Amino acid sequence: MTRYNEVVSENGSGAFLDSSANVLVAENLRKSYDSHVALVDLSFSLQAGRILGFLGPNGAGKTTAIRILITILEPTSGHFSIGGVGSENPEEIRRKIGVLPESLGFPKQMTGVEYLTYFAQHYGKTAVQAKATALALLEEVGLQKRGKSLIGSYSRGMRQRLGIARALVNDPVVVFLDEPTLGLDPAGQRELQSLIVRIARERGAAVVLCSHLLNEVEEVCDDVVILREGQVVASGTVSEVIGKAERNLVRVRIPSRLLTEAQVMLANVPGVIQVTPSKRRMGWLEVELIDLADTGEGESYDVYTSRVLQSLLQANIPLLNFEVEGGRLQDVFLQLTEEN
Repeated sequence: MTRYNEVVSENGSGAFLDSSANVLVAENLRKSYDSHVALVDLSFSLQAGRILGFLGPNGAGKTTAIRILITILEPTSGHFSIGGVGSENPEEIRRKIGVLPESLGFPKQMTGVEYLTYFAQHYGKTAVQAKATALALLEEVGLQKRGKSLIGSYSRGMRQRLGIARALVNDPVVVFLDEPTLGLDPAGQRELQSLIVRIARERGAAVVLCSHLLNEVEEVCDDVVILREGQVVASGTVSEVIGKAERNLVRVRIPSRLLTEAQVMLANVPGVIQVTPSKRRMGWLEVELIDLADTGEGESYDVYTSRVLQSLLQANIPLLNFEVEGGRLQDVFLQLTEEN
């Protein structure tokens, strides 16, 4: 994915928004329901023009956190601000955010233009200004040719685009998107992901993306927050969080006729603990590497992985494929959120 190093965008007041500014800051947010604690000391920040993946298994506290940030719920304690407006001013915060919920209902008998014009007027625009805003947003999300069609005739992907356009009506500084690509085919997912990136890069808006598609988050997002049981278990840039995963298992795929030979040979490679045939996939060997925390040598897993691959090549054993566990966001997510 193409990443842009610097983003400066004009906000609704006509002032330019510095991409280095934190437009969303959460500090020690906590939410309790009687004896149940749903959220514990949630703290993170997000800069303008960046996309944050907000992750966690079901029941981790994601929904509670988002509802607090969009002012549907009040925190039991803690504070947050959006665009410089503190959480003690929820009405003003609502004017600075855009929201696409997971399930958004649409009036089937309205056209796309009518729908967006209505909401633009709701934010104080005149009828002429509101229609101009609606037409511009339809073009931005790729619906300009269907703006006069009834929403009832829209596909799911088109309705999701319209929902994103609705979230942008007030030119928000932070946009919250909940499962925006759910139920779309791969092509539709890719198109919507590109739209999300453009919203951040070209508008300079900060985007909070909630998604169960970890490959989507890894590809689209700049930053990530992972929750488990109401607490943050990892946060930072996507690459930083991936780097926290344990990476002591390498899987190699070789011709089946050479499995036994390769298993014996790899077991003697320095840094390899054991080599076993995969129980899930024929033709794969699972190579467990030494725990670097026990070595004190300061080497990286990349060194040990290279030794495994080089040993196969030197032995003239064809390498058909290989994987490093912990090299993807999915790996670190499962390591940090699965029950012991």
